[in-house]
Amino acid sequence: MRNINEDTITLAVIESFAKCEDARLRTIMTNLVQHLHAFAREVKLTEAEWFKAISFLTEVGHITDDKRQEFILLSDTLGLSMLVTAQNNSKPANCTEATVFGPFFLEGAPVYRNGEDISNGAHGAPCYVKGQVRGADGEVVPNAWLDVWQSDEDGFYDVQTHSGDGPTEHRARGRLQTDAEGNFHFRSILAEAYPIPHDGPVGRMLAATGRHPWRPAHLHFMLQAPGYETLITHVFRNGDQYLDSDVVFGVRSSLIADWIRHEPGIAPDGKVFDVPWYTLDYDFVLNPSEAIA
Repeated sequence: MRNINEDTITLAVIESFAKCEDARLRTIMTNLVQHLHAFAREVKLTEAEWFKAISFLTEVGHITDDKRQEFILLSDTLGLSMLVTAQNNSKPANCTEATVFGPFFLEGAPVYRNGEDISNGAHGAPCYVKGQVRGADGEVVPNAWLDVWQSDEDGFYDVQTHSGDGPTEHRARGRLQTDAEGNFHFRSILAEAYPIPHDGPVGRMLAATGRHPWRPAHLHFMLQAPGYETLITHVFRNGDQYLDSDVVFGVRSSLIADWIRHEPGIAPDGKVFDVPWYTLDYDFVLNPSEAIA
């Protein structure tokens, strides 16, 4: 290990993993070192640039807390999140595609019955969502759990606007189950485009590289049912100006749907609105898990 130089250091680091008993960890660390060292050599990384990168990652860590996950934002904006999602979620062509999880999911969302309003006062135009969950062979999937979450019309998720040390007041977020025919329906608010948090190190990185921080309007879903793979996905609003430049590279054509605008009047649940309201109809197809494939 003595007298190591720029030509021999990579092999020396790799050999230091020889006693690692976890074969997968050894493979990951070996390849990580190989690619990191190759990158440093290729760009001829300077000490000043290396220190700036360390400072950047330190800032990412400092700004991360239980309300803001800057490391996920960094992974998302570099396309790494979507790459990992894509290579781990290969599905038959007729199954609903997966996309990025995002940093705003919360465990313990309130449970709603079909037809209820999950917005809980979140700002936005009324929107009624319905659909059906089926399996790859066309069978209906009863009692599937759907987690749903979205931002309000100002571009904020409930976890971002929560203040104080108490639990988050859940808005535009909830859980519900499909009925015996695999159907679901609920009321929420119209999905709107919004910028990811860009007042921190990731935002400065985007600005420095000439990129915008915007995501196209979408609704998050996570679907779970026994015998089927968990599906984490979005449904994107057709016509949004950011569909072709999503800052986290998450758009898939099959996930784009029409939100239908309706003039003021009677909504599906009998409510009367004096403002326009919207409907979204979107079906999901789940891939069987290996246990029943």
